[in-house]
Amino acid sequence: MNLREPCLSQGWYPRETDKIDDFLKPFAPNRLADIRTPAVIAPHAGWYYSGAPAALALSSLDKEAQTVAVIGGHLAAGMPVLVAEEDGVKTPIGVMNIDRELRDAFRDEFSAGMSPRPDRYQDNTVEVLLPMVRYFFPQVQLLWLRFPADISSFQAGKLLAKSAGSLNRRVAVIGSTDLTHYGTNYGYSPRGRGKRALDWVKNVNDAAFIAALVDGDPSRILKHAGENAAACSAGAVLGALGFASAGGKTSARLLDYRTSADVHGGGEIPDSFVGYAAVAFDVA
Repeated sequence: MNLREPCLSQGWYPRETDKIDDFLKPFAPNRLADIRTPAVIAPHAGWYYSGAPAALALSSLDKEAQTVAVIGGHLAAGMPVLVAEEDGVKTPIGVMNIDRELRDAFRDEFSAGMSPRPDRYQDNTVEVLLPMVRYFFPQVQLLWLRFPADISSFQAGKLLAKSAGSLNRRVAVIGSTDLTHYGTNYGYSPRGRGKRALDWVKNVNDAAFIAALVDGDPSRILKHAGENAAACSAGAVLGALGFASAGGKTSARLLDYRTSADVHGGGEIPDSFVGYAAVAFDVA
């Protein structure tokens, strides 16, 4: 069996089973509800910073899913969709098998010359969420994808829904993105430093991106992300929205929002920080 090995260094997420359980156990009661949310948006920083909103998003997914597709990003516009070609992926709490049948069906939906390419790169946007997927969905198969930051990703999400339908496969989707990366670490400081900067990120820049998500307008989402550095993986967002919208009229719920500055508590606002949102897409 050809397995994809973890690439992220220690510190992104726990490697010990008991520590993973301790972190995620408070979110497990959400799995008991009659939840059928087909798609969510979750952040992908280290668990210390964004693990709580990510866990809230993942625990809100359709508990009867047979396959969970994690759509990552960090791909520029014009790049092809990337897929993991391995048979499975290692996590600290066991191997997740890749749904090769769904992967092949999804690939076959693309026109000639536009087919997804193998994802041979090291990237955090999918891997950091996999222990959570394995914890909340121990029996499901996995689809590892990364989508570019252009409108084609919205259509690719629809193709994923079509592929799942053709196989009568119950699929849940995670679109993996962080929001505004602000400060000197990221070369983006349009509002200086301190409280003014943090208020702008929270109440203006990230708020406008979340509002576009709630409105479900893929062009507006992409435009705001591109013009205002409001999301590092907008293609993942469009893919999740496209998947959800293929099932009917879609509404979005903001489950949680915070920044890495909030994790530091009541001290001085750091020079650099990142926004994180958990959003659920529901289908009427």
